[in-house]
This record gives sequence, structure tokens and C-alpha cells, in this order.
Amino acid sequence: MPENQTQKLLFIINNNAGSNTTDWATVIADYFAELNFEIDFFLLKKTISKDKIIEKIKSFSPQTVVAVGGDGTIKLVAEYLLEHKIRLGIIPAGSANGLAYELGIPKDPTQALDLIVKGFSKKIHVVLINNQLCIHLADVGLNAYGMKKFKTIPFRGMWGYFIAAMNVIWQNSPFEVELEIKRKSTRFLAIMVVIANGTSYGSGAIINPNGKLDDEFFEVVVVKKISIKEIFKMVVSHTDYDTEKTEVFQTNKLSIKSRKRVHFQIDGEYLGKIKEVEAKIVTESIEVIVPQPDL
Repeated sequence: MPENQTQKLLFIINNNAGSNTTDWATVIADYFAELNFEIDFFLLKKTISKDKIIEKIKSFSPQTVVAVGGDGTIKLVAEYLLEHKIRLGIIPAGSANGLAYELGIPKDPTQALDLIVKGFSKKIHVVLINNQLCIHLADVGLNAYGMKKFKTIPFRGMWGYFIAAMNVIWQNSPFEVELEIKRKSTRFLAIMVVIANGTSYGSGAIINPNGKLDDEFFEVVVVKKISIKEIFKMVVSHTDYDTEKTEVFQTNKLSIKSRKRVHFQIDGEYLGKIKEVEAKIVTESIEVIVPQPDL
């Protein structure tokens, strides 16, 4: 961009995300009041069509589009940016902010905005799952069932997720699943299979200790049994899993087939029940603003 050209930022705001009542448009406008940026807003509504978002991005022609919300909002924005040379910025404002946590983006609004103005950017990969974008984590089974329950609970944020998890953790029965990885098929009896582009859920629980957003692979985490000890490893100690209960595979392509229909979610968005999943990686697909790495 030429030095004398004012940088344009479009903020796509999901005011329904999370449990806070922040007036994000006012906070952002006040922050940029004396800065040499041209900013605009697009407020998401529950019934908004993706075409309206695309139309707004095209008409404003920003250099950066900032998603103000949780993982679902980021996914919605990133779906368009995937094929265009527009940077993605993130302001964590959702019930779960797994990708923001992953990338080290601060929760404090002013610090997050500082990052948008001064931040370093890098390209990350995404995973296409049944032709839908996954920028962070997707799964079938237990956690996806929890996402369904979360929609019915009158609490947002981590408390809502905790209640939803307690409602399903001992109710979800194992399912028989066949995974094809690197042309090798293996059958498991599992309670959850995670397609892990990132490492951790918004709760901070690390499901995939080896994940990297800028390599050429994603991980597949097969949780065969739930135990207090394995949960402790995910949340606290981050030590190696017991392979009798949890196995991790690395790949760039995956096929999942379940004998019965199982709950399915991508980036916190519950998508119903499915029997088959096809996933493949798309490398260096999105440029995202992140904190500058330590030298």
C-alpha cells in the first residue's frame, strides 16, 4: 500500500457473542478518533446473509477486516478472506475465544486494538471439512453434543460451557468410527474425534499439544475413554496421553466414517449429526494479525 494512502479497516461486529454488553462500535470509534485510519462497521444479525457481508467488504475495499466476536464470527469472516488478499484481525468478544487464545491476542479491548494498528502478521493454514472452513477446531461426538446443549442454556461464557459439559459428559455413549489416514484405515470405539488445526479450546484445555497453525499438517485426536486423569492432562499438566484412552495422529487429509449419526461442530458452531467427514488442509491460506514474535 502506498505510504500516503490511508489504511482502511472494516470491523465486523457480533454483538450477540459472549456475555458482555460492550458497545464495540463506540469503543472502536473512540480509539481511532485521532488516528489516521478510515474505519467502518458491519453489525451482524442472527439472520444476516453471507452475501451482505461480502457486499460490504467489496464496497468498502479494506486492507484489513477485523472480526469482533468468538470463533464462529472469525470463521464467518475468514470464509470470504480465504480467496482474497485481505488481512484478518481479531478482537476476542465471544463466549469462547479459542483461536485468539491460540494466537496470543489479548482480551483487553485497548490492547487488542493496539495489536490491529501495530501488529505483526503471518499466514496460517485452514482445514476444509465437508467443504466448510475450519480455522481452529472441529469435532464429532462429546464436545459437539456439548455445543448443542450450550445453545439451550441461559448462560453465556465459560459458566455456560461448564454447565453444558456437565450435562453431556457422562451421557454421551461411545460410537464405532473408521478413520482413513495416509491411505490406512483404522477402527476405533470413541467418544470424540477432534480435527485439531489449533491446540486448545477456548476454556484453555489443550487437546492437541503438538499443533501448529503454520505447518503443513493438522492433528486428529481420538478420545476413546474419558477419565479424570486424562482431563487433568488436558487442563493442567499437558503431559503425554495414555494411548489406551487417547491417540493423536498427524496428517493433511482425513476421512471419517461412523456407523451411527453423531454430533458435529466446527469452530463452536453446532452443525447437526453426520455419519461421514472429509477433511483436507489448505496451507498459507489466511494472513492474520498476531503479536510480533520474540526475537
